[in-house]
Amino acid sequence: MDIGQQLVATIPERCRLCYTCVRDCPAKAIRITGGQAEVVAERCIGCGNCVKVCRRNAKQVAGSIDDVRRLLAGPRPVAAAVAPSFPAEFLELTHGRVVGALRELGFDLVCEVAFGADLVARRYAELVSRHPGRRYIATTCPAIVSYVEKFEFELVPNLAPVVSPMVATARALRQRHGDDLAVVFIGPCIAKKVEAVREGIAGDVEAALTFTELHRFLAEAGIEPSQCEPSDFDGPSPGLGALFPISRGLLQAAGLTEDLLSNEVVAGTGPDTFMEAIDEFRDGVLDVQLLELLSCKGCIMGAGMTTTAPLFRRRTAVSSYVRERLWVPSGERRRAELEEFAHLDLMAVYAPHDTRMPQPSPRELAAIMERLGKFTPEDELDCGACGYRTCREHAVAIHTGMAENEMCLPHTIERLKDSLDEINVSHRELASTQQALINAEKLASMGQLSAGIAHEVNNPLGVVLLYANMLLDEAPPDSPLREDLLMIVEQADRCKKVVGGLLNFARKSKVVRRRIHVPELVDRALKAVITPPGVEVSVEHRLDDPYAELDGDQIIQVLTNLAVNAVEAMPNGGHLRVVTEGDVERITLRVVDTGTGIPREIIKKIFEPLFTTKQIGKGTGLGLAVSYGIVKMHQGQVQVFSNADPREGPTGTTFVVTLPRAAKGEPA
Repeated sequence: MDIGQQLVATIPERCRLCYTCVRDCPAKAIRITGGQAEVVAERCIGCGNCVKVCRRNAKQVAGSIDDVRRLLAGPRPVAAAVAPSFPAEFLELTHGRVVGALRELGFDLVCEVAFGADLVARRYAELVSRHPGRRYIATTCPAIVSYVEKFEFELVPNLAPVVSPMVATARALRQRHGDDLAVVFIGPCIAKKVEAVREGIAGDVEAALTFTELHRFLAEAGIEPSQCEPSDFDGPSPGLGALFPISRGLLQAAGLTEDLLSNEVVAGTGPDTFMEAIDEFRDGVLDVQLLELLSCKGCIMGAGMTTTAPLFRRRTAVSSYVRERLWVPSGERRRAELEEFAHLDLMAVYAPHDTRMPQPSPRELAAIMERLGKFTPEDELDCGACGYRTCREHAVAIHTGMAENEMCLPHTIERLKDSLDEINVSHRELASTQQALINAEKLASMGQLSAGIAHEVNNPLGVVLLYANMLLDEAPPDSPLREDLLMIVEQADRCKKVVGGLLNFARKSKVVRRRIHVPELVDRALKAVITPPGVEVSVEHRLDDPYAELDGDQIIQVLTNLAVNAVEAMPNGGHLRVVTEGDVERITLRVVDTGTGIPREIIKKIFEPLFTTKQIGKGTGLGLAVSYGIVKMHQGQVQVFSNADPREGPTGTTFVVTLPRAAKGEPA
């Protein structure tokens, strides 16, 4: 990996915006922009959490295989420095097979980083004993070092001035084998790639491979580790430093005790724990001399591991290996090797790299919160769906350009609901328009039909009206026939007006509105309805203002049609009830019967021209169609409520005709 090269990048086509990487990134180094998650290199600490939690493998770590391949092909001798967590990676292999595979790849030396851990542990023991008043944060984990330098830079002086075991091993190997030796680190940590090129350390380690890359390298070279000839590690031989990848391994190797009474040394692992510990260390709540932190739950859980074994199986593998190998070299030999490197330079210098972003003003924060639908504290759910712990953290991230409004799931759901409501309204309007088009087509066909039959009806009707008037003129004033003749003349005249209305309807004439007394209009309409025995008729007038501007003849036609249909629906008798009611803007006419009801399957067809359920010769199928057209020309509505199934309750039908009291800009 080169200086300036991005450690982790996102593969756009694999990213599905689940915000898991945002949620699990302790540095909040994931920027969401344009619907894509990208890692901000300046803020990334190399912990690898985003790599571990991404189920779609959308995070890609910078590769170093080509760099190592060039080193192995070059003239310099190359040493493989293997991290002490390797037993947890190669659970089914002996250490000899692993070493043999690395030798087949071309490495001249294969050494254990655990020895460098021994050197570092001894230096920590010296720090704690020589500077009892100082407070240190261990620097064995490069992700922790990076986090402090970038986000807690006031704590940089508290970073222990000691290199990591990787660098200590590289320097020890060069002291023994010469400066021409190239060292390649192999381990579970992707942050080591950045550490290898950081200022003050660059050149100590030429490249850093993860165990994931090592498996790929071996596969590309056609090497199967289980078939390789076993070989042992080259020295120096490690001691308890091999426990470093396990939580508190540093403390045991340095001979330090995490005493719960003295509370001088404290260890913590994992992103939530290390951030909380650093916060309390900064605030003085955690007043310890040495704070050992690992960004993972031990190096054995690093992002560069391929094994899926659980934590304690990995831990057991490392512990078993250490027990097996601890006594291989004699104690005298181990002491001699430690003395060989007693004066090795293990000093490290750390510097702040403040990457904190400017905070929004209270007014700016409030404006962002309002955009997220957060107007009161109760609106701040802090659900964490966006990847941030609180709604306010999310708002700050929006201000700094690290997040987007759409990441707020509750707000997005509300917006989707609003959009869905708008779509539903649009759908209803479209359905209403479609129904209006259907109705217009029905009215057009009804108009054509009306124009065709009106002329044929008018001729015989004129003859009836003529002779009825002649008989009326000839009848004596006291003749009992005069009342019947007057009825014939009146109804024939009404029929003539109805036919005229059909012609006007066919021509789409305007409604001729006049101030009408609605109760009188109803009484006139019912007078023309013949009610057989057994049918009771009642009228209820509930109008405060009985007057409305209507075309009286046309509305009488509507009421008569509805009343006649109601009577015919009660062959065995029943109750016909007409109710008038309304308010200042409209009147409502209800025609209610207790007849047989209208089946559900045909209720939508009753206003279609020529549709009838009556016997041949007893219905034309025009009554309700004409009535519907008249109501629509009055800018009114007709509703039907009916039950034809006695199991669901009393049968019967209710027609509700709603009409405006006055014209409202009727179309020409």
